[in-house]
Amino acid sequence: MKAKSVASWSIGVVVLIGAVSVAGLRAGTESARYRVVEKDGKIEIREYAAHVVATTSMSGAGENGSFGRLFQYISGENAADEKIAMTTPVFMPATSDGRATEMQFVVPSSVASSGAPQPSSSKVSLKKMSGGRYAAIRYNGRSDSKVQKAKLEELRAYLEAEGLSARGNPIFAGYDPPWTPAPMRRNEVLLRIN
Repeated sequence: MKAKSVASWSIGVVVLIGAVSVAGLRAGTESARYRVVEKDGKIEIREYAAHVVATTSMSGAGENGSFGRLFQYISGENAADEKIAMTTPVFMPATSDGRATEMQFVVPSSVASSGAPQPSSSKVSLKKMSGGRYAAIRYNGRSDSKVQKAKLEELRAYLEAEGLSARGNPIFAGYDPPWTPAPMRRNEVLLRIN
């Protein structure tokens, strides 16, 4: 085999293995519950159930510091020393101009219904995320602030064209671990609508 075809074959195998692991990870992971009310290409109107989230500020900590605090909470750093399953997505509520301010893990429904344990860290708290109708736009790839703001503007333009009005600030959502190849990553921007 020529070096080029070996390299192409190797890349193909890595991508396939990555896709299988991502599909397996998502299949075994509980997600925030919602029902699709309407779909238009990559944009969905969804009805979300209310759910409990563990939340921490992203101010001064950056994404990695915030993720670490929440991961410690689900790894047993809580009042019950209880390990809690990871869920999807990781929500990041933002300001109106698209700057993420918090990071949130959805607490599994079985844990929330029996009373989620209080975090040991004063930097992590439990909140209830309101249920309701949300517009969501899905996209793949790496999600940085530039991409998030572009998708937020695309979602706002869609809502305006449809005569729908958003209330509140955007929420960014990421579904995949950091080692997921960019083309297989699932990201979203959500806006609550009236």
